[in-house]
Amino acid sequence: MNLLETVLNANGGDAVRKMGQQFGLDDHQTSSALSALMPAIAGALQRNASDQDGLASLLGALSGGNHAQYLDDPSTIGTGRAVQEGNGILGHLFGSKEVSKELASRASAQTGIGGDILKQMLPIVAAMAMGGLSKQGVGIPPPGMPRSQAGAGILDMLTPLLDQNRDGSAVDDILGMASRFFGKR
Repeated sequence: MNLLETVLNANGGDAVRKMGQQFGLDDHQTSSALSALMPAIAGALQRNASDQDGLASLLGALSGGNHAQYLDDPSTIGTGRAVQEGNGILGHLFGSKEVSKELASRASAQTGIGGDILKQMLPIVAAMAMGGLSKQGVGIPPPGMPRSQAGAGILDMLTPLLDQNRDGSAVDDILGMASRFFGKR
């Protein structure tokens, strides 16, 4: 199961419904928003996981945090803590609030949902993405497995979401997303 499916299906879809209700969106709009935002977050996670220092940081965050709570207990989605943690994740992944604003703007054009709503949703989506990785046990190596090999689970979960043309490789799709994203700035 890829990261988007994990988030959409968590707790019978209750977490996604709760987030949609929080922003006045129906289920279809919420799914569209997640489908528009999640590939950029997954791409940033994958870039992070492909670097040794980034992988160590990501694995540390996964093993040290309680991110699964955002999918297991939908009441946690509306909390300030979810937004604070999500903003921290976005800062780590994107490095700049401008990138997050640009992502929300592009997702707005794609979905028809207001950019202001998507900017507010983005930290929660980031927290839920980390929750999705946590729920899959990604980043927590089994006994005897070197921690460095735990990153393979992250890549396994992110690749199907990023491989938009289903050719078995996400590299061409990531490069295309990056060129579209940075070429239209």
